[in-house]
Formats: sequence, C-alpha cells, structure tokens
Amino acid sequence: MPEPPTEPSAAPHADADSTPVHPPGEPPHAPDQDPADDAGDTQEADGKREFRMAELAERAGITTRTLRFYRERKLLSPPRREGRIAWYNEHHLARLRTISALLARGHTLGGIRELLHAFEHGRDSRSSAEALGLDPALISPFTEETPVRLTPEALADHYAGEVTVDNLATSLDIGYVAVDGDEFIHVSPRLLNASAALVKTGIPLSAVLEAGRTVRSATDSMAEAFTEIFRTHLLPKKLADAPDGLDATRVNALLAELRPLAKEVVEAELALALDRHTRTHLDTWLTPDNAPTPDEAPDDEQP
Repeated sequence: MPEPPTEPSAAPHADADSTPVHPPGEPPHAPDQDPADDAGDTQEADGKREFRMAELAERAGITTRTLRFYRERKLLSPPRREGRIAWYNEHHLARLRTISALLARGHTLGGIRELLHAFEHGRDSRSSAEALGLDPALISPFTEETPVRLTPEALADHYAGEVTVDNLATSLDIGYVAVDGDEFIHVSPRLLNASAALVKTGIPLSAVLEAGRTVRSATDSMAEAFTEIFRTHLLPKKLADAPDGLDATRVNALLAELRPLAKEVVEAELALALDRHTRTHLDTWLTPDNAPTPDEAPDDEQP
C-alpha cells in the first residue's frame, strides 16, 4: 500500500489531519470494521475506561476515518473485541495524541511509525528499573537527581526534530532513557538539559550522544577506581567494627563519605584535562586557514 501524501504540520484538530493522510482510492472504512464501532460510548473494564471508536476519535481530536487509517498503518494496537464491537482504552488515546503532536512538529507518518516501533521495542526489551540500574534494596547516595518522565512529544520538543529512530536507539543503548508505559524516563535532568542546550548551539544530537558514550565509558573507569578503593580500604575497616555485618543503610552511609571526595577529584582532573587539550589546539583554532571544519574535528577534541 503506498504511503499517504505529506502530513500537515499544523496542530491537528477535528478534520485537519484526515483528508491529506488518507490515500486516494482507499475505501472509507477498513474491511474489518463494523458500523457498530461508530457508536459513541464508554465503559469500565477491569477498572479502566474504554471507548468505542467515535468516542475515542472525538477525545483525540481526529475523525473516525483517520483513526481507521492509523490502524491500517499499524500505528495503533488492535482494540479489544466484544463480538463485533471494538473497545479502545487510555493507551490508544495516549498513542493518538502522541501521533497528532508529532505530526504537528513536522514528523511524517512513516517516521512516526518507525519511532513508535523503536519505542515499543525499548519497552519490551527491559523494564525501566532494569534500564536505569535502579535496585530497590540499595539506593545509591551518589545520584542527587530524580529521573524525569517525558511524553514522546515532550522529548521531541527538547531536541527540535533530532529525535530519530537511530538517536532513540543510541539513547536506550547508552542508558540515558528507558521506556515506561507511554512515557520515556530520562535518567538525569541535568544531562537532558545539557544535551538539549548543545543541540540548540547547532551540534547534531547524534554527535552529542556519541560524545556522551565516550564520557560514559571514561566515567565508568573512574567509578571502578573509586569502587576498588572503597572495597579494599574502607569497607574492611568498617566490617571489622560490625560483627553482624553491614546492611544497605550502613553501606549507603559509607558511600556517602566517599561521594564528595570522588566528585572533587573528578572535577579537578577534568578541568586540568580540558586545559591541556585546549592549550594544545588553541593556536590552530585561532588561525582561520588551519581551523578544522565540523566534519574534520580531531577525535581528541571531543568532550
């Protein structure tokens, strides 16, 4: 089936997104639909609200024709069936609102379908707790931030059109984001805001993410060094004073002693390293004929 014509970029209302996205020659109703689907109605099932097609379309601000088209394009999961009646839930409503929001931000239906597929893959592959490394038995005192929840459209707003399937996959792989229900969870508001600010300066998100991957690898090595110091020097002394052993609370208290010292060392070393690297390249940067183009920047200039 051919791709529909280009979708509108204006904010979707009522019929605004239905006419251009329905391809010429397609029947106005999908073959598996029944006129009963068009009856507006809601009900409660297992404590969750469900909608019939017309009610769902009205709440999402689209037409039933557009809703059918999204289903044909596999942008929506199949509804629950009771005989010939299709029942949709809040998940379908959230998905429709996400589609409309991404269309309004200039994404194509093909791009949205790929993005949502990657979104679903990320949700199925591992839980948000797994992806973010959250262990309920041990809450690390090193992380001073609370992970932030974002809808897909809010994430797209942060990066101004740079949220692609490849960039999303990289973010999931590095561990910056995880998927929970219909939302993303970003591990760090500071990293989220800093990366968005870098993108606004004109640096592609893909380059920011690759720099982030390099930094993640380097900081993992630093963390391993401090962990080894803790394990071989501090922990044995504390264990000797605790015949009954150490519980999670006591271990966290010990780690809290190490945190400010570790941060001071890392910040000082990073400042020194930045000074060394900038001095090495400063003369070149100040000579216009020798200045590298964005595509020619040497690897050691990366953060």
